Amino acid sequence: MAWQGWPALWQWVAGSWLLFVLVFVLLVKPRGCGARPGLRGLLMAHSQRLLFRIGYSLYTRTWLGYLFYRQQLRRARNRYPKGHSKTQPRLFNGVKVLPIPVLSDNYSYLIIDTQAQLAVAVDPSDPRAVQASIEKEGVTLVAILCTHKHWDHSGGNRDLSRRHRDCRVYGSPQDGIPYLTHPLCHQDVVSVGRLQIRALATPGHTQGHLVYLLDGEPYKGPSCLFSGDLLFLSGCGRTFEGNAETMLSSLDTVLGLGDDTLLWPGHEYAEENLGFAGVVEPENLARERKMQWVQRQRMERKGTCPSTLGEERSYNPFLRTHCLELQEALGPGPGPTGDDECSRAQLLEELRRLKDMHKSK
Repeated sequence: MAWQGWPALWQWVAGSWLLFVLVFVLLVKPRGCGARPGLRGLLMAHSQRLLFRIGYSLYTRTWLGYLFYRQQLRRARNRYPKGHSKTQPRLFNGVKVLPIPVLSDNYSYLIIDTQAQLAVAVDPSDPRAVQASIEKEGVTLVAILCTHKHWDHSGGNRDLSRRHRDCRVYGSPQDGIPYLTHPLCHQDVVSVGRLQIRALATPGHTQGHLVYLLDGEPYKGPSCLFSGDLLFLSGCGRTFEGNAETMLSSLDTVLGLGDDTLLWPGHEYAEENLGFAGVVEPENLARERKMQWVQRQRMERKGTCPSTLGEERSYNPFLRTHCLELQEALGPGPGPTGDDECSRAQLLEELRRLKDMHKSK
């Protein structure tokens, strides 16, 4: 369960000491060690995985993660006093979607019923920035939709729910969402004014990850997908608490939505992701056109959301594991044959590995 209060001092001391020892073991080369390079590399790989699991557990299960989030928040506020990107709201027939740039590359969102002046916040990680938007829009916050427990998505739940006493906090009960008041399951619908928002279970990044689909029918506009850390422009999230098969199933869930569905992701990763997509599919013209547009946007520090699911199908490699073009571009290896789910999962895992290598260069 995610942090709900301050644990005993011994937990902080033990966790900090253990983390220090592991970092020391990994970073300091043993002198006089005669182990073969292959064996040493294998041991290092296992040690790094162990270190990650321990560090991730400390981040998600203890107050150390909350302190790390608070440090991130302070640094981002100092570095980006007006937000990391310039964003533009989308106004439909009585519904407004307002992206709010928070931390160093996250997005929170306000979904507003402009007739009733009611608002829903999605992943409000910086409560100060979200509150400023609420006051500027002159709306009443009645609900928080949390995609998952990570602090860069859930860190504002406490302050905003205390400030807005009637505000409900929605999320998966499997994910340990901080200050959760209204648990949701797959296909549950949250109704606020004319807003009809459906929760879709998309595990993989975390066990209880949810995405939220705003139905466009009541306002005669496109549906809107708030994807958290499942899906980004030309990318997908890491499988912290799942495997490739789980993530593939979750991505297929959103692949079943309409092409005109607007994608509102949890992070501004567009330029980096499209760069990687160019490595695995260098001949993809849709990717090239999108990259040119994104680069123009980022030169002026403008945000790149939303894209559409139709666009994502044309250049996002993580949504193209069924496409012969991508399979051929990656060449021989563990790639899929046809639409076999196991083979597609292998390709997805390979894409994730290549993406990590590309990012480390």
